[in-house]
Amino acid sequence: MSPEGSQSKGRLSGGVIATLSGVAVLVIVILQNRQSVTFEFLMLDLTWPMWLYTIVVAVFGAVVWLGLGVLRRRRRRQARRD
Repeated sequence: MSPEGSQSKGRLSGGVIATLSGVAVLVIVILQNRQSVTFEFLMLDLTWPMWLYTIVVAVFGAVVWLGLGVLRRRRRRQARRD
């Protein structure tokens, strides 16, 4: 590999820094919101601890974000082939 294409070992990329920052904020929110919350979905009344609800929503958001990224890469790949 050429030295221009490789990164130095001690440097963090922007994505890693953003991910670590997001996880830190998520942990702070979880620690500050430990009460229970009740929400209604269709005919269900669910009472969960706020920290569990926060984790579930964050994981759902991450899955949606990754799914949109996969769709975008697929569309770009198909456009390059055409």
